[in-house]
Amino acid sequence: MAHAAAAQGRGVLMLCVASAGAIAALAVSSFSLGWTHSVEKTQWQEHWVVQAETLQLVQASVEGPGAGIAVPPDAVWDEGRWTYVPSLPPLPELVLAASGMTPSPWTLCLPDGNCRSLGGEAGEPVRIWVAPLCEPQ
Repeated sequence: MAHAAAAQGRGVLMLCVASAGAIAALAVSSFSLGWTHSVEKTQWQEHWVVQAETLQLVQASVEGPGAGIAVPPDAVWDEGRWTYVPSLPPLPELVLAASGMTPSPWTLCLPDGNCRSLGGEAGEPVRIWVAPLCEPQ
């Protein structure tokens, strides 16, 4: 985190992750989120980029359609997954449920391959946003 603290001091935008009462400041320009669908038990993966002070979803993939999973007509089947580019405007933040009742926590992975589990225990939602300084909001 020393690298992130130094970057915050220079006014670089940080990826801020609030989970389990702590806030992490990450000096990255992209990340992925993965989870297991609570009903279908299929793996879901999203790829996000930091764009100005927002988050832009650039690609999503899922192992198959089912309850609450609508695979768009332009999705491509490759290596056991439907992959597509979602039509979603940039978002100021992501709020991920932390019910503790899903089959797996959220997994946030950074470009360097470092991953962390989020929201595996029931509690406050996990928040992800972009800011020059990661502070409680």
